[in-house]
Amino acid sequence: MIGCLCLHGFTGSPYEVEPLVHFLKENTDWLVVSPTFPGHDTDDGRMERVTYQDWIHTAEKELRELQKTCDKIYVVGFSMGGIIAGYLAASNKIDRLVLLSAAAHYVSLLRLAQDIKHMLKDLFKGNIKENEMFQRYVRKFKGTPLSMTFQFRSLIRSLRPYLKKVNTPTLIIQGECDGVVPKKSAQYIYNTIRSKNKEIIYLPQSKHIICHDIEQEDVIRHVYRFLTDTERDEAKGEVTS
Repeated sequence: MIGCLCLHGFTGSPYEVEPLVHFLKENTDWLVVSPTFPGHDTDDGRMERVTYQDWIHTAEKELRELQKTCDKIYVVGFSMGGIIAGYLAASNKIDRLVLLSAAAHYVSLLRLAQDIKHMLKDLFKGNIKENEMFQRYVRKFKGTPLSMTFQFRSLIRSLRPYLKKVNTPTLIIQGECDGVVPKKSAQYIYNTIRSKNKEIIYLPQSKHIICHDIEQEDVIRHVYRFLTDTERDEAKGEVTS
């Protein structure tokens, strides 16, 4: 049996990868799981104070559970979950690795400036309450204790060195309009991992939460193709798009 572990991002929830999880459950006989990281499952939307080690331990626990019944393991990680997924691949036998908007670096100042420009336009027009980007920033600001931001940054600093140990066949997908994780993050991961079979795909119209963005179908198609292509082999070398 194949087990597939799907990890969400910082301040998020399994909702961030839900379309992909739903597709895999509907179109495969795999055991697909998508846990919620500690501190992210509060009813009022405000994160509870935990440590980044708690997030890592949760992912490791879910991986161990899959290993009990599955002979092949795939790991999909979005944003912060992508860095944790890379750590799992560096520390365990993982058969396929998918990194979506993985946060090896974070906050694209150029994209952030462009987002602010659009928000200011809506502010002057009186439409700021309808601006989705503005509402997302407000939710994150209100719901994220400063201590949790420090924990997130500590996690990135602690786990980024493990990328050098990743030999797993890897698919990297990055939105070019992402204002949270810059495009250079995907390229950094591609250049750093040791996988002989690795592929990087840029989505020209997508922002950060790519499983819910305009190129959602492309994301699902690329991931499904990568995970189900049994002809792939490490000896085939690198692929880039």
